Amino acid sequence: MIDALKAFAKRHWPALRLRTILLSVLLFAAAMPGISALFLRVYENTLVRQTEAELVAQGATLAAMADANGPPPVSPPAASRSEPTTIDLSTSPVLPERPIPRPAARAVDSQALSIAQALAPVIARATQTTLASVVVLDRTGVVASGRDIGGDLSGLPEVRAALAGQPRTVFRVNGDIHPVYAFEWLSRASGLRLHHARPIISGGKVTAVLLLSRSPRALFRGIYEDRGKIALGVVGIFGLLVVLSGLVSRGVTRPIEALSAASRAVAAGGGKVPDTPPTAAIEIRALYEDFRAMAASIDRRSGYLRDFAAAVSHEFKTPLAGINGAAELLLDHFATMSEADRRRFLTNIAEDGERLSQLVTRLLDLARADMAAPEANVAIDAAPAIRRAADAQGGPGFAVGLDLPERLPKVACPEATVESVVTVLLQNSRQAGAAQAAVTVRAEGDHVLLSVTDDGPGVPPADRERLFEPFFTSRRESGGTGLGLSIARSLLAASRATIELAPSTRGARFEVSLPRAEAG
Repeated sequence: MIDALKAFAKRHWPALRLRTILLSVLLFAAAMPGISALFLRVYENTLVRQTEAELVAQGATLAAMADANGPPPVSPPAASRSEPTTIDLSTSPVLPERPIPRPAARAVDSQALSIAQALAPVIARATQTTLASVVVLDRTGVVASGRDIGGDLSGLPEVRAALAGQPRTVFRVNGDIHPVYAFEWLSRASGLRLHHARPIISGGKVTAVLLLSRSPRALFRGIYEDRGKIALGVVGIFGLLVVLSGLVSRGVTRPIEALSAASRAVAAGGGKVPDTPPTAAIEIRALYEDFRAMAASIDRRSGYLRDFAAAVSHEFKTPLAGINGAAELLLDHFATMSEADRRRFLTNIAEDGERLSQLVTRLLDLARADMAAPEANVAIDAAPAIRRAADAQGGPGFAVGLDLPERLPKVACPEATVESVVTVLLQNSRQAGAAQAAVTVRAEGDHVLLSVTDDGPGVPPADRERLFEPFFTSRRESGGTGLGLSIARSLLAASRATIELAPSTRGARFEVSLPRAEAG
């Protein structure tokens, strides 16, 4: 099951950039304090609104009980609707502590006294559970119940709103609260009290006002009561942190560790580059591809150097052995040797020395060709270089024909490279015994195709695969070094050009593809 989930995740894992992963982790880490503070504020505001809703419900119930004993309503009841809360801990103003009622200028209304007496048993039993304070006022704002009966509270804004027929809730400072816990300063609502004024409407008129007040639920007590939900949220946050850690691990850390281990294995001469992890960041994927290309290049270069060293050793061994053998014979038998034998051995030494000199020169040419780098902004007309090579190689017994268009596109290849390649191909044709060769040039798409065809014996099928290998030659006895085509291929590769042996019905046919120079 777990393996199936891992396989599914690998197939559908999105390609993420390294900066995206790190930015997500850093943003989440930076937002954690703000998220915590915001959670506390939102949660505390929820507690305050819950307290207001309880006061509204309690006041509406008491008002409905008082109105039930009055005259019947003059109009049909309004459609049922919930009364929204209006208090917001961050925006609602905080009023001073409720003042002591001042002496009233007139006596308490008798109707309000009757309502207060009727509701007194209900209020007494309800406040034992709700812990709210409930005071009944008459239609002018004079207290009709409790110890402050006869006092005037009509100046309070919530009472004025209720006397006008609109319920209202306000924040007031709670002067009776003193901090008990060290962390109570974190709670803004701990020193506040909600005051809700609600009109009692009978016969379409305000007959009394209910003034309810209560402290909101304490923040830390609410947290304790909702500890299960909060613990679930904390677990969710830690779960998200684990997911982000896994994202960094799978996207950055683990791929880099695997690539580091592979690099050590490759450096030690073994191992291979692992497959690119599908969960790796885009930059890490590019690093894997670059490393894979580098490892392949190193392996190819190592094999090339190994084969090259073996070939050089073999090629140098033959003439050196001839020189050493001839020199030993001359040293041992010089006095008794005839003049003709001495001259023959000296000639052999000179020929082998010349062959060694040619090998050294061609090896230097091959090294320069292998190290050649593309030249920027190269745009030359290849026709003059082709003509010079044809004129230099053509002569008695070997005719060279040219087929050049009048307007040939410029190529992005050095003129010396074009001349050297054509020279090598014509030399090979002449040395193979061809009587004539034809050089044809034509433009085709984004390239200029140059072909050299001769009427010689051609290339045997068994030699076609090794034709461009260094030191491979079928004319070693006539002085061939087997480096000409290797040098030509390396020179062309530096300019992103190619050379290959093309099929032909007679003789040999080589095709060179030269990239056209970009316009401008």
